[in-house]
Amino acid sequence: MPIDPIDYPAARESMVRAFRAEVRDERVRAAFARVPRERFVASELQRHAYDDRPLPIGHGQTISQPLMVAIMTQALLLQGDEKVLEVGTGSGYQAALLSLMAREVVSVERVPELAASARRRLEQLGYANVRVVVAGEALGWPAEAPYDAITVAAGAPDVPSSLVEQLAMGGRLVVPVGDRRVQQLVRATRTERETKTERLGECRFVPLISNDGGWSDRGDRQNGQQPVT
Repeated sequence: MPIDPIDYPAARESMVRAFRAEVRDERVRAAFARVPRERFVASELQRHAYDDRPLPIGHGQTISQPLMVAIMTQALLLQGDEKVLEVGTGSGYQAALLSLMAREVVSVERVPELAASARRRLEQLGYANVRVVVAGEALGWPAEAPYDAITVAAGAPDVPSSLVEQLAMGGRLVVPVGDRRVQQLVRATRTERETKTERLGECRFVPLISNDGGWSDRGDRQNGQQPVT
């Protein structure tokens, strides 16, 4: 008996409707309604593309739970004319969403194979205002700073000061902060006098592997800052 094909547009609409109460920004919901998440996962996982859960994308990485991606995107407070930095391209899904909400997106990925496949996928789907680059020694992409907003798709032990320094004044950094198992989503806003931090709720992300404000492959933190509590 043949398997009925999945109605992906209907599944996408249902997904957006399901997180309407927590995601009130209409521009965020509109972006989610336009981006085909099924194109950002392996073919054997496409039928699960609109389940509200993370899915593996290889190399020990995941495409994040859609609701969490929506919450993080909303927390950036984008208006449409921003230059945005994404740390952790993965399959390119959030970069595609950001491309519909910002003027320019720079997305950094430490796994070259993921960067290459995400770059091809984004080009094929027509997201022309996104550039995917392979991460260097420094966290983020300081060569093109400042950014109006930065989002980090992995958990850090602290709010990375090196990313705060890449923000424009008034810019927002959204990053999971905690241990390697569970974190709090934090929004850090850079001002002339201080960095204001807000906690937005519990989350779970893969660890941010970096010698500059993240974790080492052994699990040790790589800077001397104190965690946000």
